[in-house]
Amino acid sequence: MTIWFMTSNMGKVTEAREHFSKFGIPVRQFEFEAVEPQEDDLQKVALSKIEQAIPHLPAEGDMILVEDAGLFVESLNGFPGVYSSYALSTIGVHGILKLMSHLKSEDIVQDASLRKAEFRAVAILYKDGETFIGEGVCPGRIAHNPTEGHGFGFDPIFIPADLDENGEALEVGEMGHVSTHGTPFGGISLEKKQEFSHRRRAISELLHLIGNLG
Repeated sequence: MTIWFMTSNMGKVTEAREHFSKFGIPVRQFEFEAVEPQEDDLQKVALSKIEQAIPHLPAEGDMILVEDAGLFVESLNGFPGVYSSYALSTIGVHGILKLMSHLKSEDIVQDASLRKAEFRAVAILYKDGETFIGEGVCPGRIAHNPTEGHGFGFDPIFIPADLDENGEALEVGEMGHVSTHGTPFGGISLEKKQEFSHRRRAISELLHLIGNLG
């Protein structure tokens, strides 16, 4: 029994292996090229990819894992959302900043509110005709300028909201127990990012749902 993870990102595969190791289930990369559906909902996109991949499972009893994520900017009516990958490859982080260039305030709290955004992730596992769905959200805000360092995608411009003692996100602008102190994901270590990660939260919820798998 193997979990085939549909992704071209080996970093995601490594992370998934760590999560599923407690079940003793191997996770392998599944480089199946699914047709990207024209949907405005992450869950629908992921489910479509699952359906396309089912006939191509290497062996009976194997599972498919799909994870989709996107950046949703409040002042842009949720854009780029499910189109985050396309937006990244066309306008990039500087394009998002340009679209938001009119949003300015001298008040720090109000400025943070105007630039609210969140990363959302959905992780779906298919097994024997059933689908298990986990979702994760990381609220935060968009920085005024990108930062260099670790991470990928829109990490250089996304500042996560602080977390309380239980690891739950606070309102944007509130000081918490865990904080990047205004530094975007792109400027912190990958280990630190995992404390906030929407992907980690989605996988964790998925693992909770399939706790009796095995």
